[in-house]
Amino acid sequence: MEFRWARRMSGMRTSEIREILKLTQRPGMISFAGGLPAAELFPVDRVDEMTRLVFERDGYRALQYSTTEGDPSLRQAIADRMNRLVGAEIGADNVLITSGSQQGLDLAARIFLDPGDVILCESPTYLGAINAFKGYEPRFVEVPTDEDGMIIPELERILEREGSVKLAYVVPEFQNPTGRTWSLERREAFLELMVRHGIPVLEDSPYGEIRFEGEQVPSLISLDTEGIVVFLGTFSKIFCPGLRIGWLAAPLELREKFVMVKQGVDLHTSTLGQRQIATYLEHFDLDADIRGIAELYRKRRDVMLRTMEEEFPPGVSWNVPQGGMFFWVVLPEGLDAARVLERSLELGVAFVPGGPFFPSGGNQNTMRLNYSAMPEERIREGITRLGSVLREMIGEMAPVGTPPEQAPAPEAIS
Repeated sequence: MEFRWARRMSGMRTSEIREILKLTQRPGMISFAGGLPAAELFPVDRVDEMTRLVFERDGYRALQYSTTEGDPSLRQAIADRMNRLVGAEIGADNVLITSGSQQGLDLAARIFLDPGDVILCESPTYLGAINAFKGYEPRFVEVPTDEDGMIIPELERILEREGSVKLAYVVPEFQNPTGRTWSLERREAFLELMVRHGIPVLEDSPYGEIRFEGEQVPSLISLDTEGIVVFLGTFSKIFCPGLRIGWLAAPLELREKFVMVKQGVDLHTSTLGQRQIATYLEHFDLDADIRGIAELYRKRRDVMLRTMEEEFPPGVSWNVPQGGMFFWVVLPEGLDAARVLERSLELGVAFVPGGPFFPSGGNQNTMRLNYSAMPEERIREGITRLGSVLREMIGEMAPVGTPPEQAPAPEAIS
């Protein structure tokens, strides 16, 4: 039977990352592909204890319908944590509980985007956001970035050229996929331009608390004096992704728009999941859990870094993130990371090619490596195997008799 699909379906594609993750289910596969937390750190015994406590105290209410806004005690706990950790000045009424921060992206698209509207994003940007926005048929405009964030003169030229921009989406802390963190100077200059041009900002911060070195930089929402920033947070990376509990924080006028739209999407996020997390925050020390996560990820990052330095050939460069979950690797021009993936899968190693993180295409010589989900010995083995593939493929590219390109100095790629 021929179905008449909505026009938006013509631009929809399955997530490249999700398709690659299917391959990682093969026995023995070493996966640097997904942004998966370290499962061994999930507090299974405490979650079991807290769930029993939820049912003992208010089991019937935990299984009943709830308000769209979310559990009041959880919203207050989130507001208190944000005020303490990211310098926000918000109350429970500014918070809306969502089904993961991914739902916040979809709700924002429903609120702000009509077909053809311009959305600004970093180049590259989070693939999940591209997929969430794409169904609403916007036009993505990528802003060139460096290690400090969006390049402000480039942003100014884009704003002059585009005239009308509907929304800006950014991940200023340990960005997915690059691991970059914006400097304070860039954040302030970016916000000044957004205020001047009347552009609302989505600040996505799934990894912001997973810092293992360097100084904390003020969040955009803490710098916002004009009420244009919507902050997206999630418990997926700092607690348990399976519960699918996230949140957004916004000025009341904006938050009410999100509540209105969410009522038509799912009525409310899981009542039980909200009560579980609210009870956990009441009885256990999530901050201590996160310190443990950051320490483990720092060790795994360091193992991956040392092994890349030893095994990756000249001509390959990478960043050194101060937190989060990812390395961003740049290969020599002309080497397609998708072809590298084909060969590395034969050796039992998976990663995500970088091209899909660029809405406008190109940049096929990039790749994202996750270090959070694999133990140290598997990281060493996987990077060693991947290094052998890179040496072989780069060797195939070089004309006979051509000396290998010098690798960039460490300070040039940090």
